[in-house]
Amino acid sequence: IRAGTLDLVLGEGNELTLEKQIPIEDEEGMSLDGFTFSLTNNGNIESDYTIYLDDIALDEGESRIPDSSIRYSLTRNEEVFMTRNMTTMGSNPNRRVDFGTIGVDETINYTLRIWIDYDATKEEASGKTFKGKLRVVATQPVGEEVSTVLLDNIPKENQYDDGIDTFITGEDPNNYIWYSGKLWRAVSINNTENTVKLVTQWNISAIPYNASGNPAFEGSYMESWLNDTTVDGFLGNLRDYENFIVIDSVWNATMDSNDLGNIERPNGTTTVTTPVGLLNIYEYQSSNNGGVYGYLNNGLDWWCITPYNSTNVRSITFIGAVNNGAPSAAFGIRPSINLKSNVKIVDGDGTVDNPYRLSGDNDTDLSGTLLNTRYSGEYITFGNDENNLYRIVSRETEGLTKITSAEPLKSSGAFKTMEFDSNNNANYSSTNTIGAFLNGEYLVSYVDSGYRNMIEDNTIWYLGTVRGYASYKLAKYTDETGNTLTSNITSATIGLLRMGELMAGQFDKYNNNTFYWTLTLYDFYVRSVNTNGASTGTSPVLAGVKPSINLKSNVVITGGDGTKENPFTLELAD
Repeated sequence: IRAGTLDLVLGEGNELTLEKQIPIEDEEGMSLDGFTFSLTNNGNIESDYTIYLDDIALDEGESRIPDSSIRYSLTRNEEVFMTRNMTTMGSNPNRRVDFGTIGVDETINYTLRIWIDYDATKEEASGKTFKGKLRVVATQPVGEEVSTVLLDNIPKENQYDDGIDTFITGEDPNNYIWYSGKLWRAVSINNTENTVKLVTQWNISAIPYNASGNPAFEGSYMESWLNDTTVDGFLGNLRDYENFIVIDSVWNATMDSNDLGNIERPNGTTTVTTPVGLLNIYEYQSSNNGGVYGYLNNGLDWWCITPYNSTNVRSITFIGAVNNGAPSAAFGIRPSINLKSNVKIVDGDGTVDNPYRLSGDNDTDLSGTLLNTRYSGEYITFGNDENNLYRIVSRETEGLTKITSAEPLKSSGAFKTMEFDSNNNANYSSTNTIGAFLNGEYLVSYVDSGYRNMIEDNTIWYLGTVRGYASYKLAKYTDETGNTLTSNITSATIGLLRMGELMAGQFDKYNNNTFYWTLTLYDFYVRSVNTNGASTGTSPVLAGVKPSINLKSNVVITGGDGTKENPFTLELAD
């Protein structure tokens, strides 16, 4: 059996050149003519394919525009598929323009537009050139659709079909999936569409659900955080989400006051259409026949999408019970998505130590790849001894990679705790108690010289205030629009995570973790993330330390695949 024979037909040759251009806004860039090309399968079987954009050697005297200064827009079959910074493709020679499966005699038409980012500096882009060449790689299709694998491998006694969805049930079924740097659980398969609903295993962050007294998901702080496509939000940090998830997913946010054990599908009078949502109470109950010991009980407090009444929202507690609380509380967030029906599993067995891997998110041989092209949640080896596992947070500062320790720091197996500041100063700095430790002893005793050289010196840390009823955006911005950065900032080499930032959640059960400090204020207190996964505004006397660091733009991967079992190893490129 051979892979399908693919023809890559380009309307203007296969070389893309960007030179003697000026920075422009996205709106103008998307109106450019662009480079048109098509992909046709002339073989006798369907084929998996990946389209790459490789560098071409520059002529003598030319200088290359960095990828971080280039924006691109991809149109597929007349639908604008994505508009992003070129760094999101990956780094040469692994810049991935698109991937998927193409049927026999099928043709896919593309237009790729590239332009200089409006925010690029003169130093970055003036007089410089980008030259690239498209390359297509075809392979024999591998793997099976996620829905098929789950239904074939989950025992029938751990499946519950309500006539609309087939739910996976039980205390710990083999339904773990690794996607975009996060561990997920498969919750249900839609009987008609064969889409698969996932929810993260752990709390990715913690924020107030909405303003006090408003339990509606639509227009809430929660909906905004989940579907924010900037570096601050969840969706913007999901890998190639247009290829993997159903963008127009419908989330049932109907009011439901049923107690545990009274399982009744809500009538759907209130629905919200967004790419990312939360589970509702019915879905939680259906995972374990209304009990509290099912696999969706992760030992933490987390929000559901379901209003309890006109003022309260439902959540799950760390013991698996249902809580009805004020939306102004800051419980944990477990994002939920619907995988497209054509997404395939290519590796893994669904266990926690060997989760299913998805086609298009199962990279191998990433040696030489820039770390700043990878994804939030992926694991890296960094630091010394028992504190040598970290995770990517985001690319908040252009070119840099923000990371944080996978768990708060430990000393001889126990979590290290300390005061935020002995003088009760709620503003973080490199000279207050916790800041002096991180920018002093930590850099000497917890990080050796090889890793220290990878750290960017003196970056900006945002010290916003988020009260109980306020938007998470106030941790970084002056208001909910997110247009103006807060002026309450500090400069330091090592900092902490903000409330609502990715990876500012809990990633183990309440009895296996500890409170830890954040940068974010709550009036005169400092917010911490408690053992149940919620963010609290009442400061503990002592709490754990979860350092956050910005790594330099030339840190590259030397090995690993970014999972907890096989984290990336790093070096500083010349």
